[in-house]
Amino acid sequence: MPGPDLPPATAPMTVEALMGRWPTGAEKVELIHGVVVFAGHFDERDLDAARRTYPGRRPVINADGDLEIHPAGPGRPAPLLGDPHHR
Repeated sequence: MPGPDLPPATAPMTVEALMGRWPTGAEKVELIHGVVVFAGHFDERDLDAARRTYPGRRPVINADGDLEIHPAGPGRPAPLLGDPHHR
């Protein structure tokens, strides 16, 4: 759940954070063309947690706010559902 009022990734886990942060805040999980997609509304804090959880993989947030975990490779992967910075 994005928003400036939420604690940073280093803050202790609360019930509110448990329901809105990745991975427990994911509405569903799918495997699409070898990419794990966690549906939800995630932000940079979740992206940081995913980088630590999946070392070597390339997580990105797509235009819908979902978290995509791409296989290892060079550079930043193109999100399956578009780039949130190009809405």
